[in-house]
Amino acid sequence: MEIFKNYLSTINNEEHRSRMWDILEWAKNNFPDMEPKIAWNQPIFTSHGTFIIGFSVSKQHIAVSPEPKAMEKFSGEIAASGYNQSANIFRIRWDQPVDFALLERIIQYNQKDKADCTSFWRK
Repeated sequence: MEIFKNYLSTINNEEHRSRMWDILEWAKNNFPDMEPKIAWNQPIFTSHGTFIIGFSVSKQHIAVSPEPKAMEKFSGEIAASGYNQSANIFRIRWDQPVDFALLERIIQYNQKDKADCTSFWRK
């Protein structure tokens, strides 16, 4: 997880930095087959060269980007968790709990759905 240290060092708020680290560490520990990377100045995870999920931070929240197809599939669950969403991302405010079970289902879905994918993004 050394790859994320420079990114994390740019998060000035220590609590936010720690929370982001916890999420990234959780993802790597629960899905050790995913490859951690930095792309577009944010942490992402890939599997066999295809995008699985990405994370970024802002002043108000952590943004989670699992691609639009996964957003559409999990839109109801994302809303039920209390997260604000768009077609491409959902936002976990700093004062909200992280629904790790939801993240797990989204990652599992992307891994299964993209198992035979030969491109970085879905086509």
